[in-house]
Amino acid sequence: MFERLRPLNPYLRRYWKSLAWGGVATILYNVIKVLIPAVIGRAVDDMQHGLTQAKILHHGLSLLLIAACSAIFLYITRQVIIGASREIEFDLRNDLFSNLERQSPSFYHTHRTGDIMARTTNDLNAVRQLLGPAIMYSANTIVFTAAALPFMYRISPRLTLCAFVPLPIASVLVQYFGNRIHRRFERIQAMFSDISAKAQENFSGARLIRAFAQEEAEIASFETANREYIRRSLYLVRLMAMLWPTLEFVLGLSLMITLLVGGHEVVSHRISVGQFTAFNVYMVQLTWPMIAVGWVVNLFQRGTASIVRIDELLKQKPSIADEPTAVAQPVTGNIEFNHLTFGYEGGPAVLHDINLRIPAGTSLAIVGPTGSGKSTLVNLIPRLLDAAPGAVLIDGRPIRHFTLAELRKDIGFVPQETFLFSDTIRQNIAFGKPDATSDQVQDAATIAHISTEILEFPKGFDTMVGERGVTLSGGQKQRTAIARAVIRDPRILILDDALASVDTYTEERILSGLRQCMEGRTTVFISHRISTARNADQIAVLVSGRIAELGTHDELLARNGYYTSLFEKQRLEEELSVAT
Repeated sequence: MFERLRPLNPYLRRYWKSLAWGGVATILYNVIKVLIPAVIGRAVDDMQHGLTQAKILHHGLSLLLIAACSAIFLYITRQVIIGASREIEFDLRNDLFSNLERQSPSFYHTHRTGDIMARTTNDLNAVRQLLGPAIMYSANTIVFTAAALPFMYRISPRLTLCAFVPLPIASVLVQYFGNRIHRRFERIQAMFSDISAKAQENFSGARLIRAFAQEEAEIASFETANREYIRRSLYLVRLMAMLWPTLEFVLGLSLMITLLVGGHEVVSHRISVGQFTAFNVYMVQLTWPMIAVGWVVNLFQRGTASIVRIDELLKQKPSIADEPTAVAQPVTGNIEFNHLTFGYEGGPAVLHDINLRIPAGTSLAIVGPTGSGKSTLVNLIPRLLDAAPGAVLIDGRPIRHFTLAELRKDIGFVPQETFLFSDTIRQNIAFGKPDATSDQVQDAATIAHISTEILEFPKGFDTMVGERGVTLSGGQKQRTAIARAVIRDPRILILDDALASVDTYTEERILSGLRQCMEGRTTVFISHRISTARNADQIAVLVSGRIAELGTHDELLARNGYYTSLFEKQRLEEELSVAT
């Protein structure tokens, strides 16, 4: 069991002083508490020789003083140990979140969001319970038992031995049930992750589910998973239901032996009535710690199972990280692909021998059929994907020579799938530049040709966009994302099909604003429309992961290749749409 706690060692070392003070308070609490039965025993024997008000007052005040001191140290124990568990939970949650934030996109392709959420909530809570209540009650049980044994042994060695005879049975039961509880809880947590993932997918894909009229099918599927979760949970409940009564039976057996043997000791005048009373009070005080063993075992098994699941996330190293030789240096904007061949892990090459140079301050448009590798190519520039060493150069240096923070700080990126946070439009635009002024936010929105529409909202730039920007149309979300990229004033601006959801008129207005913004900075944009690409300094035609054509708009038209056929097709479509 203690081997499973090893991932928590850094956190336990960090708060060793608090835990040490908690340990001292625990010892003092139990050392004082163990005096109560002794005082009661002396009081009973003393009062057998005559009952007076002075004796009652003396013994009553003694018990009150001991109880008050015991209560003070119990408060300190709970405050310190439970407080430390909350601090460790705080640090664990921050470390988990920080590590998840550093992961590359590929991590989230292989790990379900619901599973991650389950580990960062349910599992983290189980670890906190282990570090707080489980440790505290375990320490109280061990220390009080160790402190009480000498007193009990002094009263009667024979009675102490008889009273503790059933305890090995309890130890065997705890070990047996503990192992089974651990295995069951691991399965329950895995099932909880599945349910969380399924719920998250259904909430995120609610529109699609309704569009395909699959509500009832998804409800039935969720109910099946939920029933399995309940079945496993009830099995765990049955185990716990068996453990607690069994421990109580063993404890009751111990009390019965105490009464039988102790009564005989009193009758035989080997111990006094007061001593017998004190011994029974000790046994009663041991009742809750012994019963709590079952609960503590449950907490330990749950916590150790959850530690393993949390440690799996903490051990995840980002597949894309700073190289040891990386230096924080500003980016000018000269981009070069040098014999670039790239394939996703475990799959065939998507890009083949790409040789391309984009001088700083110029623009490159990339066109080509769906699936030709356009998005993959631009994702290599901010290292959202990692190319082979030396295949991508920035300002003449391998891209891995730049720190990720410095590289991405100088890049404004508008991805193909627009994502907006559940916040105001202002905060979404200023996401990459938190210190942006209201004028800067409005200027960026004007360049993206969305300022007028935003100001028509009841709260203007302070309008909440809802989860994933649900209150905005597709075109509005894309333009908000463009404004978010522009406001950073980046040296490199990447637009991955960022104008796909706007009409040609709006597209022209946005491009007009972007042309001024693009001056002096390197711009790479993907488009399926010739109207978007035609004014770029270079146009690359990507087909099946290879550069089929490269040149200006006029040069490519003169070649009468793929670009020319695409141009003719789109011109015909425009003429037909005008005619209708």
